[in-house]
Amino acid sequence: MKYNYYPGCASEGTALANYHAFLAVADKLGIELNEIEDWNCCGATVTSSVVGEFPAQVLAARNLALAEKQLPDHDIVTTCSSCYAILGLANKKFTEEEFNQNANEALKEDELQYSGSLNVRFLLDILANDVGPEKIKATVQKPLEGLKVAGYVGCQSVKALRNDYDDPEYPQAMDNVIRALGGEPVEFENSNKCCTGALALSAPDITLSAVHPIIDGAAKANADIIVTPCPLCQMNLDAYQAKANKKYQTNNTLPVLFITQLMALAFGLDKKTAGLDYCIVSPYNKLSNWA
Repeated sequence: MKYNYYPGCASEGTALANYHAFLAVADKLGIELNEIEDWNCCGATVTSSVVGEFPAQVLAARNLALAEKQLPDHDIVTTCSSCYAILGLANKKFTEEEFNQNANEALKEDELQYSGSLNVRFLLDILANDVGPEKIKATVQKPLEGLKVAGYVGCQSVKALRNDYDDPEYPQAMDNVIRALGGEPVEFENSNKCCTGALALSAPDITLSAVHPIIDGAAKANADIIVTPCPLCQMNLDAYQAKANKKYQTNNTLPVLFITQLMALAFGLDKKTAGLDYCIVSPYNKLSNWA
């Protein structure tokens, strides 16, 4: 299993734990990652409103062109749901003749071109369809027996492109990973509710009103932890949990981890590799048997 790997900007900041955990987990699973050299920001969230739609799409497409040039005929994988959505949508635009021609004209300025030959795929897709639950289960060194896990997929991971790797309204791919790790997936109220993503930066009160029912739903379902594949979801549920408690007079203390961090622990890797110290809500009490 070999892929072009697009880390995305969050891997260098808010999702640093996800980045390091994914590299370690990929190594354990025999996934070969070729990080795209000279990759740039995909432009998620704000770029199109600043520079316009077409320049933003070409900015994203530059990464596709680099991947095709450096490692042709290999899919692109990313661990960021926003990057997945932006790169995937840009990739689909290359099926339109006019866009293809205009975008490649712009890419020539960087001595690049892109034919649209690659697939953009998300981490959960790779785990579900290329690696598979059996391979994951066989790699487990410390089964997560007795751990109740609320899987929060978020919106962009399954709804932005609506590819067929998972059901966008009733996603199962991450729950299958949790089961393969030996954990117990927990169904909970508001698991499909949006966390508001980057709106937290400009309208934190709206974000609080969104993350509270998600966290509270998981807590009322007796989950021990929440896991997500999405950097924005992880940040919102973790960083705003204390403020949500204060505003809504609750006392939830649910650790919020990336799915890659949970996999790292189940694969027998240490807490540093799993990046547990990056969590704001401490996970050590709930994960004392594995960390």
